[in-house]
Amino acid sequence: MPACLLAVPVCPLAAPGLSAQTGGSPDEVDAAAFRSPVPVPISRLAGEIEVDGVVDEPAWDAIEPLPMFMWAPDHGGEMTERTEVRIAHDDEFLYLSGRMYDSNPGGIRANTFLRDAFSGDDLLSVVIDSYNDYETGVWLGTTPAGIRQDRSLSNDGDFTGDVMPFNVDWNAHWHVLTSQNEEGWSAEYRIPFSTLGFQADGDEVTMGIIVYRFIARKNERHVFPFIGREWGQGGFLKPSQGQRMTLRGVRPTTPVYVTPYALAGLGRTPVLREPSDAASFWGTERDQVTEPGVDLKYSPSSNLAIDLTVNTDFAQVEADDQQVNLTRFSLFFPEKRQFFQERSSTFDFGTGGFTDRVFFSRRIGLERGELVRIYGGARLVGRLGGLDFGVLNMQTAPTAGRSGENVGVMRLKQQVLNPYSFVGGILTTRYGSNGQNNVAYGLDSQLRLVGDEYLTVTWAQTQDEVVRERNALDASLVRARWERRTDRGVWYNFFYRRVGPDYLPRLGFQLRNNFTLYGGQLAHTWLRGTDAKLNAITLHVTGENYHRNADLTVESRSIRPSVSLDFKSTANITAYSNVQFEDIRIPFAVGPVSIQPGEYRFHEVGIDWMLPRSTIVRGEIRTTAGSFYDGRRVGLIFNPTWTVSRYLEVVGGYEVNRIEFPDRGEATTTHLGRLRLNFALNTHLSFSAFAQYNNLDDRTSINARFRYHFREGTDLWIVYNEGLNFERDRGFDPRLPWSAGRNIMIKYSHTFIW
Repeated sequence: MPACLLAVPVCPLAAPGLSAQTGGSPDEVDAAAFRSPVPVPISRLAGEIEVDGVVDEPAWDAIEPLPMFMWAPDHGGEMTERTEVRIAHDDEFLYLSGRMYDSNPGGIRANTFLRDAFSGDDLLSVVIDSYNDYETGVWLGTTPAGIRQDRSLSNDGDFTGDVMPFNVDWNAHWHVLTSQNEEGWSAEYRIPFSTLGFQADGDEVTMGIIVYRFIARKNERHVFPFIGREWGQGGFLKPSQGQRMTLRGVRPTTPVYVTPYALAGLGRTPVLREPSDAASFWGTERDQVTEPGVDLKYSPSSNLAIDLTVNTDFAQVEADDQQVNLTRFSLFFPEKRQFFQERSSTFDFGTGGFTDRVFFSRRIGLERGELVRIYGGARLVGRLGGLDFGVLNMQTAPTAGRSGENVGVMRLKQQVLNPYSFVGGILTTRYGSNGQNNVAYGLDSQLRLVGDEYLTVTWAQTQDEVVRERNALDASLVRARWERRTDRGVWYNFFYRRVGPDYLPRLGFQLRNNFTLYGGQLAHTWLRGTDAKLNAITLHVTGENYHRNADLTVESRSIRPSVSLDFKSTANITAYSNVQFEDIRIPFAVGPVSIQPGEYRFHEVGIDWMLPRSTIVRGEIRTTAGSFYDGRRVGLIFNPTWTVSRYLEVVGGYEVNRIEFPDRGEATTTHLGRLRLNFALNTHLSFSAFAQYNNLDDRTSINARFRYHFREGTDLWIVYNEGLNFERDRGFDPRLPWSAGRNIMIKYSHTFIW
């Protein structure tokens, strides 16, 4: 394909008086100048390119830059700096180059060397909808320091669904280098098609592409293609809004990635001696680990990936953030383990909110917070036509008196009607060698019926060895949701959900059981003009009603009006009021105090303040005050981040709740503190130390991780974990030891590619 072919469809799109580097007012911007209604060919490279971060090859100059427009701070305004981004391909790779000119090179921000971190840096990022499904994608970015940021996208980047649309723990094989000079900075990407995955129609492949540059000190963002403000501040991350672009003559590669690892570790745990040895009270139990394992990844075709794992290990995974639980329900912790990240959205089967789901991968290899050995397993994910499919099977070892288990999940999603609609199904199995079995299955559909109107319908049912299901309805979950998805004007959602008393997805997550819920949210967003400091103002009100299935009495009821101010600096302030009713029939504890059975009506107000993300010091502050069951509560959450230099970032966190019950003369104060120090000498060598303190269990945990990243797929990890008992005196002997247990692990992994 001639290298100039990309320029052919672009030139006719330019509106009179509007070039790729200028713009008019938001109401005057001609979207056709930046977005073609038909797919645009991507140029095949006409010469060799050395990916060194310096965009100086003639092959790049032969390609027309993409037409960019200003997304922020003034949507459609005139860009203050010149940005030249080019995209090309050969048989095996997608290439992207950027020349980010800057009139003040000293103002370019490259604040950190930490992978996946955003520390108020300048950026060049690309979103690729490689399967052209208008819903999923990969989000790859870099900074002037050359760090790599990679995330996967699902649900079209929309938070109105049931799962988090961004997966920050996903990592992939790709390459990027950057450089700086007196004119600005530049970057070159090389992305293997085997990393992206795609579907070919004959010899043609169509993908959706979004590219953006961020100038941190100005909070200025340049985007290709044109995307309207009605999609909110994250509209440039929506795969559906990408420019459709085509590639020809791409040969699907089928590399095999084999990653063996070697792990060695030592652990020490204090144990209480028998009474006859009470003079010393505490002894030490030592545990030594030496074991190998291997992961294999193979893509027999461009739209299919197979992963195998043997003696799976996750020693390098960072510790979970501790949480303070002020409710009677279980806490939800996100999945961080890398094996479960690859196209994880394929297995999503949400049943309500961001927590409830039929399949939750943290049920595999974790039992009540303790690790369970995984002998191994396999995963297959792919796309055929409009059908997404995924199959996963894992085998765990016996532990703590429990039998080993075989767990499996199969997920299917078929695109129907339009690119934004699907019907699908899921099957999960959890079989123990002692006969404790659980099966869950369900059907779901999401239909974009007209305009921005969506209808979601879900049904799921379970069968469990120890539950005598009374009938199909009591063992089922049914849900319906109608919503309007937009961030401009009126938007809303109305929902209904019924969960039966015998519904028990043991391979999933269910916050509460045996209820019927109905409620909704009604909102209006006003987009402000270019001269305003505010980007948008939103008024919304949310209401929920939970009823017990047995007697239809109200279990919980809430109504929450709020106002949200989005500033062009990316800061946000939200003020809210929450009126709550709870009918408690079983007492539960909040730290050392308990909430007794009874009917409670209470009210709280709060303010959430999100600081601008492009500043050196950033974070969030949340305050709340009001009544709390038969008492009162004042709460504060402060999560600051300070980028000291590109070598050091300090992340803090403090949460305090003062809870008082004057009528019963009881009170308690909860404290939760976090401190994370992130050091990075360069993009290869990093060290992090993460300490947490929770006064509810009077213990501090420390998780320290050293990483030397030789190259993509080859790493050396040294991980240290320890728990410290701060409240050692319990009023009786024996006194607790300082250390509640410690271990150190060394892990080396190396990826071979064929």
